[in-house]
Amino acid sequence: MTSNTHAASDSKGSAFWFEDRGRDFAFYNGVPVLLSGKQWLFLMAMVATGFLAIALPIDWPGGEFIGPFIPAVVMPLIPLVALAYVAPVNWRAIFGKVGFRELRLMVGFALLNIIVSMMVGALVGTMTQVTSNNSIAGIVELDAMGQAAFFAKTLPQLFGEEVITILPFLAILYACTHMLGMGRKAGIIIAWLVSSVVFGLLHLPTYDWNFVQCVVIIGSARLMLSLPWIMTKNIWVSTGAHIINDWVIFGGVLVGTAMVAQS
Repeated sequence: MTSNTHAASDSKGSAFWFEDRGRDFAFYNGVPVLLSGKQWLFLMAMVATGFLAIALPIDWPGGEFIGPFIPAVVMPLIPLVALAYVAPVNWRAIFGKVGFRELRLMVGFALLNIIVSMMVGALVGTMTQVTSNNSIAGIVELDAMGQAAFFAKTLPQLFGEEVITILPFLAILYACTHMLGMGRKAGIIIAWLVSSVVFGLLHLPTYDWNFVQCVVIIGSARLMLSLPWIMTKNIWVSTGAHIINDWVIFGGVLVGTAMVAQS
C-alpha cells in the first residue's frame, strides 16, 4: 500500500509541461486501480494474441469484403476483453471524451506526424533502400467498392494498433516505476521509446524485414502518434490522429495515381 501511495503522490509533482492537468495514466499507480505484475503479463499475452490474429495468414470466413474486417476487429477486442477482466468497470480509464479540442488535437498531431515522417523518410532514403508498402500501393487496383471497404477496415485496425501500443506503454511504465524504482518522467520516456520501437518491429513483415526502415521511420512516426496519448491519456485522440494520418496517405496515393493517369 505504501508503494501505491508513493507512486500516486510522485505522479502529481512530476508531469511534463504539455500533459493535461488533473489526469494521470491509468493502472500503474493505483488510479483508478493498480494492476499487478501477473495481470500485466496476462494482458501482454493477450496483446500478442490480438496481434497474431491479424498478422498470421488465417483464412477468415466472409469473403473478400467481410473477411478482412474479422481480424481487424479481433485485434483490439482480445486485449480489451482481457483488460475488462482484470479491471472490471475501470477498464474504460484509457478512454476519454471527444470534443472540439480533441478533434483539433487529432488533426494537429496527424499533420505533425506527416511532416516528421516525410523528413525522416527522406533522410533514411538517402542512406539505405526503402521498401514500399504493397497494401497501400494495391489500393489503386481496387474498384470503388473495394476502396471503400479498405478505408472502412482501417478504422478498427488502426484502433487496434493503438490498443496494442498503449497497453504495453502502460505495462512498461508500471515496470519502470514499481519494479525498477524509476521516477514517473523517466518511466514515461522509456515507455514512449520502447513501445514505439516495438511498434516499428511489428511492421517488419509489411516492409520486407527492412529493420532500419521499421525502427527509424515507422518508430519515429509512432513517437509522434503517441504524443497525443501522453498529453491527454485518451486513446480516442491518438486513434483519431492515426486514422487521419493514414487516410491522408491513402488518399494521396489515389489522387496521385489519378493525376498521373490523366496526364
